Formats: sequence, C-alpha cells, structure tokens
Amino acid sequence: MEKFVELQGVGKSFDSRKGRFVALRDVNLTIRQGEFVSLIGHSGCGKSTVLNIVAGLYDPNAGIALCGGREIDGPGPERAVVFQNHSLLPWLTCYGNIYLAVEKVFGQRENKAQLKARCEAALALVNLSHASDKYPHEVSGGMKQRVGIARALAMEPKVLLMDEPFGALDALTRANLQDELVKIVEATQATVVMVTHDVDEAVLLSDRIVMMTNGPAATVGEILEVALPRPRDRLALANDSAYHGYRSAVLEFLYQKHLRPAA
Repeated sequence: MEKFVELQGVGKSFDSRKGRFVALRDVNLTIRQGEFVSLIGHSGCGKSTVLNIVAGLYDPNAGIALCGGREIDGPGPERAVVFQNHSLLPWLTCYGNIYLAVEKVFGQRENKAQLKARCEAALALVNLSHASDKYPHEVSGGMKQRVGIARALAMEPKVLLMDEPFGALDALTRANLQDELVKIVEATQATVVMVTHDVDEAVLLSDRIVMMTNGPAATVGEILEVALPRPRDRLALANDSAYHGYRSAVLEFLYQKHLRPAA
C-alpha cells in the first residue's frame, strides 16, 4: 500500500477570549491507501482537529496536509465525512438523502438511471434497501447512522473520515454497526480514518492506532500496528491473547503514560 494521506509538521491554533489556544503541534502522520487508521486519546487531545484538517474544514497554521500528493485546500468529494450526528435532512427519505449527495458529485456526467443505481447500491451495502422510502424519524438511530455511512460511500470517496460515528448509540447497536463496518471496508477496500474514544473499537477495526498526547499542543504520541488477521470476528477475538495485548498497550498509553487530565 502506498502513502495516501500525509500530515507534515502540522500545527493548528485557535483564537479565544483567553488568547491563542494551540490545539496541535508538529503532527506527522502518513496513512497508506486502503488502510484503516483510528485516532484515540483523551478529550481535548486534538483528534477531531486532525480529522477536520484532513477533511479540509480547517486549514493548518503550520505544516502541510496532503491527499494523493496534492495539498488539501478545502473540502472535496474525494474525502467524505461521517459525523457522530447522522446529519440527515428530515424532509427527505433515506433514499433522498443519499441521492442528494450522489447528484452533487455525479450529476453532471451521469443520467438519472445511473444515479438511482448508485443510491440503491449504497443502501444495499449497508443492508437498508427495505428502508429506502422511510424518513429519518421512521427509522432507528443505528439505521440513521447506516444511511449516513451509505451516503458517504455513494460518493466513492478516496478517504472515508469518521468522527466517533457510533458514539451516540447503545452498546448492542454500536457492536452491530462495527461489524457492518468491518464488512463494508473489506468489500470496498476504502481508506478510513476514524476518531474514537473506544479502545475495543479501535483494536477491532484498525490496521494502526494513532495515540495522541494530551492537549493543549497535542501531537502524535505513539502509533500501534495491529497485526490481527482479517476478516476479524469479535467473538473469536474475545479469547485471543494478541487482541488483549494490543488492548493493554493502548490502555497503558492512555492511563499510565498520558493520564487523563483533571476536570
């Protein structure tokens, strides 16, 4: 796999009433094409800021962010974002929410039948073909989030960016969607960058886990390679010593090397 997303000496600061707040400093990170990378750390460590820089929603104050060898200078359809809030438009059906994104990206060069096929394929990928004509208020929270994932994938992004996409869901729904995501990534070979607070989620899903130091002026502390074979099965991993070794390594970083800052 070749390097695809690169952060070189990236820093980000924000102006506040109390003065200049330095969120990130000297962040260096390379993500290979087809790789699943999780960003983990305590609250305020800059995980979402890193994600927003890759998404093009923030410009770094220092360093440079690249995607596919080109400088990231704003949002683009090659970098799709899935937020913790599904962000569905309530007046559109599940299909309509996906069609809106597909039409924006492909509408100039494809006909309506082709756009329809893209939407249907995206719904099928997340097992929601049966909910195509339902409105957001008519489906569960987990189904809403699956529509959000389908909408992002329908744009055929080169990078899928996920900001705690399952954080607001109950434990069982979260586990089911994690398993769905494993299958989707296997099927699409997508490059994924995900922000999470969940250690088990990071180990289950990731090829590498990027552990951030505490903020302010957060940076990359350690990077853990997760060499568990794919496809991964959560039940099989429950008694896997390697899985528990990776889990322990992340916990050690978070709670011994970088203790949670006082509230």
